[in-house]
Amino acid sequence: MENHSAPVKAISLDKYGIESAEINYQLSPEELHDITIQEGQGIEAISGALAVNTGEFTGRSPKDRFIVRDAITKDRVWWSEINIPFDPDKFEKLYRKVTDYLSHKSLFVRDCYACADDNYRMHIRVINEYPWSNLFAYNMFLRPTEEELDHFSPEWTVINAPGFMANAEADGTRQHNFAILNFSKKIALIGGTGYTGEIKKGIFSALNFILPVFKNTLPMHCSANVGADGDTAIFFGLSGTGKTTLSTDANRSLIGDDEHGWTSENTIFNFEGGCYAKVINLSEENEPEIFKAIKKGALLENVVLDENGFVEFGNTSITQNTRVSYPIYHIDNIKTPSTGKNPKHIFFLTADAFGVIPPISKLTPSQAAYHFISGYTAKVAGTEAGVIEPQPSFSACFGAPFMPLHPAKYAEMLSKKMIEAGVNVWLVNTGWTGGPYGVGKRMELKYTRAMINAVLNGDLGLYNYEDYHIHSVFGVAQPRTCPGVPTSVLSPRATWNDDEAYYKTAFKLTNAFRENFKKFEMHCSEEIRRGGPQRYAF
Repeated sequence: MENHSAPVKAISLDKYGIESAEINYQLSPEELHDITIQEGQGIEAISGALAVNTGEFTGRSPKDRFIVRDAITKDRVWWSEINIPFDPDKFEKLYRKVTDYLSHKSLFVRDCYACADDNYRMHIRVINEYPWSNLFAYNMFLRPTEEELDHFSPEWTVINAPGFMANAEADGTRQHNFAILNFSKKIALIGGTGYTGEIKKGIFSALNFILPVFKNTLPMHCSANVGADGDTAIFFGLSGTGKTTLSTDANRSLIGDDEHGWTSENTIFNFEGGCYAKVINLSEENEPEIFKAIKKGALLENVVLDENGFVEFGNTSITQNTRVSYPIYHIDNIKTPSTGKNPKHIFFLTADAFGVIPPISKLTPSQAAYHFISGYTAKVAGTEAGVIEPQPSFSACFGAPFMPLHPAKYAEMLSKKMIEAGVNVWLVNTGWTGGPYGVGKRMELKYTRAMINAVLNGDLGLYNYEDYHIHSVFGVAQPRTCPGVPTSVLSPRATWNDDEAYYKTAFKLTNAFRENFKKFEMHCSEEIRRGGPQRYAF
């Protein structure tokens, strides 16, 4: 347990244009927990965790994320529907409106930092309108010691004002909420949304620009853990694919569950000081480490509690994106500091709702680059309005909304590091087997864990391709056998019992891959382009 006592330090927010505010500086988690309850903004679950409702927004709003177009960004950022430019003058005007709004209020201020490797540390000051938002910042960023706070100088500032509503026509936003990065001012400005994920993703997006451009370091939307022999495993995946679940392993030390850097010295470091896990259908049996981490100090978001204060983890009446944040020390088996060396295996996680991608397969370097740029998973019925059957979903580098540079830049860096480090890359389908969503069933977690453990233990015959079958559609090498997994499960075609339906669905998905990849082709080498699935059309 870390020391939560708040240091005595007088700070001023005048330089930010925030005047006469009551400053609650560096409050402990216990204090923030109590204030939230006293102000009627949250309730305590039976586990001791604080439960809040983030209001209108229960997830990120990608179309309302902007980057100020200035001398630093104009020729470097990949301007697109993901990286939307924002006018510097409009930023200044909106910034003044937000700081005027926050003036004379009781605010919660926290000094913290990102990046567990001291050579890459970024000092951050987070200014929050709400106490529970500040608890989130305590949980998710790295926590300085009292001695470090004595001479702490913030480099970046996060200003978070959920209660401020922008005027889209006057302020240059799309609607009343916004999350704007300004690299010249080193400010992340967030308003109109209480969803706490915008806070951490703002800093993550900043690091995704700074690290490759200025530090020759690859930023990654991934989790990571380390074995007893010091071997590091990396897990890429979009929300809902198992990135947090699969990296939280009682037999391996957790480095982090979401955001990491891979340095030119071939080391891995966590950006964060905590975990932000989805809790939909969470159970102690399947995810004991995460379940036990939900205790005093944790922050539950948009969950439903029963009359006795127990979380109804299967209740999605507020949102499917129910979440918990907790400091990483809530997990028993963690790596301290949150760094690792000797990366040996990379897992790309996808929840394929079409049920056609093998549960695990080995990728060549060109296939790895192709699938990294593609960042495939699938949406299923009920996750979004209008989704009534599985739909392919692609997010470049498994984190497109946070990637300011062109995806090919990150893919080139990853390919180079893979080759230099001799890393093996695996595609893991945590989605459906035996048919698509609505027909088949979700891959059992115990089988996915067994497959990953077989890789990490060296039981899958990494270099003996006689033990593999080359998939006739996707071209990937799928193992014929795996300890702890029925052989029938390893072949997605065999689980269908209908070859024609399987291949029609598989080729339908390959068409979606190729259509998505068209926007990247001109930036990619012929080798990477050849890493995609076979051509076919229905």
